[in-house]
Amino acid sequence: PIVDTWWQTETGAIMISPLPGVTATKPGSAQTPLPGVSAKVVDEQGEEVDSGLLVLDKPWPSMLRGIWGDPERFKDTYWSRFADQGFYFAGDGAKHDADGDLWLLGRVDDVMNVSGHRISTAEVESALVSHPNVAEAAVVGASDPTTGQGIVAFVILRGSAGDGAGGEAALAELRNHVSSEIGPIAKPRQIMVVPELPKTRSGKIMRRLLRDVAENREVGDVTTLADSSVMDLISRGLNTAS
Repeated sequence: PIVDTWWQTETGAIMISPLPGVTATKPGSAQTPLPGVSAKVVDEQGEEVDSGLLVLDKPWPSMLRGIWGDPERFKDTYWSRFADQGFYFAGDGAKHDADGDLWLLGRVDDVMNVSGHRISTAEVESALVSHPNVAEAAVVGASDPTTGQGIVAFVILRGSAGDGAGGEAALAELRNHVSSEIGPIAKPRQIMVVPELPKTRSGKIMRRLLRDVAENREVGDVTTLADSSVMDLISRGLNTAS
């Protein structure tokens, strides 16, 4: 199975993850901190909340001690936001579900503004992958003359889902699924079915390139992609679909 995790190079190891073969996984959720790791979701004042900022609130076994030659940068980047509490904050949002499991909401600065509502790209992605027909999803905000930004989703469907005459109905079902999971304001303006998603060698989705596609711009630099042919596959697939 695909196992969702949260970690950084700076944390030295995976911090939040289900245990494959032990934990009943939830697609899109990293679920719980691993043994020896303590994580909280807090507000701007550092108080625990159901949806807010993800912090590591205690030292952990593999923690980074600093950046060679630039210790102040390390402090400013990860420790300054909650210096009084001693929390490590990497810049990601998160929420707890009804079971207490953690769902990562992406960078707090990776937020779309739709008609004055702030919506996390990761929140919409999590809603999409919770549908049984969706294997992977990536979401970007694209300029929209009416709402400021419109939500555009790129999805990889499982098996034959979306093939043939039922394709439009399948996409309408996904849009309605997001609406029911989050709210009508989060319903994607457009959902594009793609064969692959553009990712770096470390597996990070290159939303910048997807935003170029969503806004009908020339695709930018692809040198950091693990496979630069992915953008050609996406372009060919979208042209065929149109």
